[in-house]
Amino acid sequence: MKLAVLGAGSWGLCLTKLLNDNFEEICLWSREEDLTEELITTKSTRFPFEIKLDDKVQITSNLEEAIKDAKIILFVVATSGIRPVCQKLKEAGITRDQIVVNASKGLELPGLYRMSEVILQELPENKVVVLSGPTLAREVLKDLPTAASVACTDMETANFVQEKLTVSDKFRLYSNNDVIGVELGGSLKNVIAISSGFIEAMGLGDNARGALLTRGLSEMVRISVALGANPSTLYGLSGVGDLIATCSSPLSRNYRVGYLLGQGKKLDDILKEVGTVAEGVKTSKAVVELSKKLNIETPVSEAIYEAVYTDIKPEEVVNKLMTRKLKPEDTYKLS
Repeated sequence: MKLAVLGAGSWGLCLTKLLNDNFEEICLWSREEDLTEELITTKSTRFPFEIKLDDKVQITSNLEEAIKDAKIILFVVATSGIRPVCQKLKEAGITRDQIVVNASKGLELPGLYRMSEVILQELPENKVVVLSGPTLAREVLKDLPTAASVACTDMETANFVQEKLTVSDKFRLYSNNDVIGVELGGSLKNVIAISSGFIEAMGLGDNARGALLTRGLSEMVRISVALGANPSTLYGLSGVGDLIATCSSPLSRNYRVGYLLGQGKKLDDILKEVGTVAEGVKTSKAVVELSKKLNIETPVSEAIYEAVYTDIKPEEVVNKLMTRKLKPEDTYKLS
């Protein structure tokens, strides 16, 4: 069986290496301008981290070649590239029996679409599966164990992908049919991860972090439920699981963005320093727009949006959160 991996960023490279023994053939695709001579000729790279792929891995910028005879097409491209890549896939001759698995986390602007919605708008005949969970690439690359969720409205497809992408004792997958919840959990937590790094940089302590993460999770649940998710999904791997991992680890790009924001640095300088895509930056804008559309309060996410896109001082961000009007604590029944 053949696997096509679309995207040669940190997570795409990591998944290509991780899944090597699960497939007879693996083809890694990326745009020609993103493929280095080193990666093509030696199957190795030192950026974004040092990694050596197996000799059997084919590396190409030819999309038709990449997806030919592939049963699973794994999307690991930036969210802004999902729609253009889908359009190229139609030109490359994708067939309806090929399963698209999306591992990118974010929301499309300005339409506020989830990535699976974008894919289905462009490729309506294909089965689409969402992969999401606490999957920090550098830890996965070290063969440290983790678990994640694969969600599809068709459970037979979800179970098939679960079996094919699980790697014994390293990468345990759980199947789920709540695509909305799994997808939004993975996307919305990126904003809260920025806030966690922000708290750390300002030295506000673990009590503040605990409070902020809890209130951030409440926002994630409110938005997701309003959009049709099962609230219990947000307390699973793609919600709380991913939230804990990204909000407590400097390996998270979003956490690092928040940390630098908390030091008073400007966004342009931060993105240059981080060097790779931090989806929480754009997602913070999407969350603010979604909350207005749904008439839902999201003060933590709005505070991060303000910290990212305005000249507000870090101390003012914290003060605005702490001096909000007092209110009851909201909870959700899980059954």
